Amino acid sequence: MEESEKVALLAVAMNLALFGIKYGAALATGSIALKAEAFHSLADLVASLTVFAGLKLSKRKTKAFPYGLYKIENLISVCIALIIFYAGYEVVMEVMTTTPTELKNSGIAISVLLIAMLITFCFSKYEKKISRKINSPVLLADAAHIRTDVLSNAIVLVAVVSGLFGFQFDKIAALIVVVFIAKTGIEILIGGARVLLDASVDYETLSKVEKIILETPQVVELKTLTGRNSGRYKFIEADIVLKTHDLDRAHSIADSIERNVKNEIKHIEQVLIHYEPQQNETMIYALPLSGDRESISPHFGEAPYFMLVTFNAGTKAADKVEILKNPYINTEKSKGILAAELLVKNRVDFVLVKTNFDSKGPHYVFSNADIEVIITDEELPELAFKKLGLTVNLHLSEKEQLVIDICPNIRL
Repeated sequence: MEESEKVALLAVAMNLALFGIKYGAALATGSIALKAEAFHSLADLVASLTVFAGLKLSKRKTKAFPYGLYKIENLISVCIALIIFYAGYEVVMEVMTTTPTELKNSGIAISVLLIAMLITFCFSKYEKKISRKINSPVLLADAAHIRTDVLSNAIVLVAVVSGLFGFQFDKIAALIVVVFIAKTGIEILIGGARVLLDASVDYETLSKVEKIILETPQVVELKTLTGRNSGRYKFIEADIVLKTHDLDRAHSIADSIERNVKNEIKHIEQVLIHYEPQQNETMIYALPLSGDRESISPHFGEAPYFMLVTFNAGTKAADKVEILKNPYINTEKSKGILAAELLVKNRVDFVLVKTNFDSKGPHYVFSNADIEVIITDEELPELAFKKLGLTVNLHLSEKEQLVIDICPNIRL
């Protein structure tokens, strides 16, 4: 039996015991407010039984309900709210139709109320803790419901004690209880209805999912991101643009995003990723430059500069040349990996290098980001591009050739 079901059964037992002792005390004392409280506990008993049944049913999946019956928890939360409203109605009717009488055996009433307050307070704290731990809306609703009993019991206790001094506050206390009952019912009703109407998941969850998706190197754009609650679980849906035209690769990337989201965020039932390949209007080539900014550096991570050359789709002549300073040249470790990650952030499509770094850090960075590495034996960038059938004019004026001294995470 799951922890949530055990808590629900404990709530059933507690409410049954509270109804018995409150109703017995109401008969012994003649208190309208205490009798109302007994029926309130009876309503709690029905609610707890409904909670337990809902927890059992919500785990099932059938052909008719392939996405599960998780929303039964939220439906039951709404039912609990209606039960709470009915309990309030019963209290009002009791106040309106009963003639007040002098209370008898006040000591019994006081003892029963003190015991009830202690039990309900401790149990509501325990149930709230468990509901947050397992993210169960129905247990959270039930905990809020039981918490109102502490307040209503306290008000009835004040009325009973006042009766000892000749003040008849029994009916007033009963009506005040109704206010607490109604407030709790409204809160639970709104919360359950929001989920049943597929209101969006909370902003914090969507922000975490967005961060995970955008940190995936192959994701070029996050077009839409939506989510909904279903019981204690969340369903996420995203439309993304990927830097790959390989369907198998795209499927693998989507699976990886789904795993990362489920690993980092609790109670995610499903992550549905719609992906499409990037329609490249430009292609960006990168290569490491030596200190003279004219020749290709034989060392990738230790190159002082990187040249970025942009070509418009369908053209063979370069549209733009940028030279980036390598901010990691003086870093003691992982220069190559950091430099590779810098180029990934700058949306590079191809990297030209003089030395193959298979099985090294930069290779895995580029492979994971679907960046093709091209080996060249040329010394000069223009000759390397010429071999690829591309034309680059490196004899640009100072205004045309842009040298960018950037922070590692900023793309100008």
